[in-house]
Amino acid sequence: MNAAFEKHCNILDYALSALWRRRLKNGGILMVFAAVIFLVASFQLVTSALTETAGKVLAAAPEITVQRMSAGRQEAIPLAYGDRLHEIFGIRATVPRIWGYYFDEVRGANYTVLGVAPDMPQADGLGKAVSGSVPWPLGQGRVVLGRAAAATLELQPRQLFSFFRPDLSLKPMTVAGVFRPETELLTADLIAMPLADARDLFGIPASQATDLCVYVANPAEIVTIAEKISKILPDTRVLTRPQIQKTYQVVFGWRSGFASVCLLAALAAFAILAWDKASGLSPEERREIAILKILGWETSDILALRFWEGGLVAGLAFLLGITLAYFHVVFGGAALFKPVLVGWSVLQPTLSLAPPVTLKEVLLLLAFTVLPYLAVTVIPAWRAASVPAESALSG
Repeated sequence: MNAAFEKHCNILDYALSALWRRRLKNGGILMVFAAVIFLVASFQLVTSALTETAGKVLAAAPEITVQRMSAGRQEAIPLAYGDRLHEIFGIRATVPRIWGYYFDEVRGANYTVLGVAPDMPQADGLGKAVSGSVPWPLGQGRVVLGRAAAATLELQPRQLFSFFRPDLSLKPMTVAGVFRPETELLTADLIAMPLADARDLFGIPASQATDLCVYVANPAEIVTIAEKISKILPDTRVLTRPQIQKTYQVVFGWRSGFASVCLLAALAAFAILAWDKASGLSPEERREIAILKILGWETSDILALRFWEGGLVAGLAFLLGITLAYFHVVFGGAALFKPVLVGWSVLQPTLSLAPPVTLKEVLLLLAFTVLPYLAVTVIPAWRAASVPAESALSG
């Protein structure tokens, strides 16, 4: 066993010296391979980070959301619909909600306006998400802005601004606070205000709301209660919090998957290049293999040598690529790929992502990057090692 270990140490030592002799060629392959791994790993890490961040932020969302549908489109829902849900056991509260989009023609940006009722359980979660000390619930005419919305409105040092009502009259508002950076994935373009102010801004009658937020006492009964609501209110769409969380996962996963497929094409092109370089061994490399065989090296030893060479290059490229990807996502905010995964909105969230690096993701990246490279480098070496030494030296 000691002899075998010493033999592999000698082979490893020779592999290191061989890599150093051809350092320009191997360095170029290392850089290109690390760049490909960096791109693939960045998408994997940023997708995991966005999915985890969305899950944490959506934890304060209502368990069930009820929306009225007509001809496949959402319409305002009468408040009387909430009274019909009181007969369902397990519902803790049913609260109307006003929300919509306000387009700023001057800045070309869409703001998400959310009217929060004082008795909404979700209001406490929104209050905790606000930076600093802000009186909660909000008073009339006072709003809380997302950080991107505040920057776009250019309010500093003033705290007053106005929006147009549907009749083109101005509605003045005062900034009471700004949401915390860690909630920016969902609050970047958000403007939260009292329910009455949102109703006044959009011109929604007092007897209607955008949707109803249903809070249940036992989270295990969310699906059961949602089915009962669908039976009582057949003209509505009932959305549960797990469904919304799954939608975010699907959206991020689809965008990441589409981009990853494009990057896999680059990985396949690199594998073809590596195969071409490895199969087309230079005369110097063929003579080196022939001399090694004359000196007593077996075919298995030459394969081990090529395996160590390929493994060292692939291992260093993998470590370099995944390290750069982690720093790019955590400290760089995934600047290269954020528009692809988050969107091309004028109001872009400034994300602070902390992707969980799991063993499953590392092994998946290894399987997609390192293993194909080892295969395309070892197999041509085996073909070259199988040629008789005399033929290699004469040819």
